[in-house]
Amino acid sequence: MILWRAYHQALAAHPWKVQIITSGSLVGIGDIISQQLIEKRGLEKHQVHRTLTMALIGCGYVGPVVGGWYRALDRLIPGNTKMDALKKMVVDQGVFAPCFFGCLLPLIGISNGLSVKDNWAKVRRDYLDVLITNYYVWPAVQLANFYLIPLIYRLAFVQCVAVFWNTYLSWKSHHS
Repeated sequence: MILWRAYHQALAAHPWKVQIITSGSLVGIGDIISQQLIEKRGLEKHQVHRTLTMALIGCGYVGPVVGGWYRALDRLIPGNTKMDALKKMVVDQGVFAPCFFGCLLPLIGISNGLSVKDNWAKVRRDYLDVLITNYYVWPAVQLANFYLIPLIYRLAFVQCVAVFWNTYLSWKSHHS
């Protein structure tokens, strides 16, 4: 309860900074889980640079883009009725998600040092799988998010759920 209160106070004082740091931290945690539990690298083979890179992508891309998107979406579709939440989810998943992954996957490839040719090939190979997998997870989460969660907490809520998603994305992005 003390941690929640401290988080709430920090979020109220510095919403943008706290959301970005939260997002980066949870993307980094997803990479740690991917390396340790899925890839079973062990601590001695853990790629710290990869975790830091994923955390930076969370801070520099995921947090600002998703946080900004939620604010724009609330202006585009004001309200928090069940129908408003459904409309937001449809726009989020039909418009935003395809664009978001279309930028995120190449960004991860660039951060991994892939050549333009190799990065494009990897994006072409992985994009549809990532997008389809997204549709198994996120529509229900986003319905709850847009209906039950106040705007200021949406990015944090989604990023908590996204620890598992970030684990998948990290594995998928670093798997040959």
